Amino acid sequence: MSDTTGTSPFTTPLSDRHFEDYVPGVGGTYGPVVVAEEAITAFARAFDPQQMHTDAHAAESGPFGGLIASGWHTTAVMMRLMADNYLNQWTSLASPGVDELRWHRPVRPGDALSARFTVLTARPSRTKPDRGLVTTRIEVGNQDGDVVMSQVMLNLIRRREVAPAPDQG
Repeated sequence: MSDTTGTSPFTTPLSDRHFEDYVPGVGGTYGPVVVAEEAITAFARAFDPQQMHTDAHAAESGPFGGLIASGWHTTAVMMRLMADNYLNQWTSLASPGVDELRWHRPVRPGDALSARFTVLTARPSRTKPDRGLVTTRIEVGNQDGDVVMSQVMLNLIRRREVAPAPDQG
């Protein structure tokens, strides 16, 4: 995963990060997280019980020539990196959805995944002045620089204190 986005790092620490800090072009790369074979099979047994994810021996004769992580496992690793490094747990309010989710390459046992987050847009809410909507491009890459997963995520993030509207009385 080469850094071609020109992402500039956040200047505000995670513990104080609010909507106003998510400026288009700002972001960061976090990781790596090494994906162990045991984690792949445990996740798959619980959430995606297909042989390509649960049985290394059977997966050898499958379309990927070996065991691979579920795409949902890859997405869960990304979410952990996002929660630990990108979103402040006190100001992150919710996510109304994800667009353009793609799994580009298989993730194999021993792969080291890192996630790059880049703010695409940020706009204050039209109906709730205490928050804004941030759109983030996310790319997860392996140790070879290959993008294995990408998506565009929407997040509602609390604003710093917003001045009340002037009294119209």
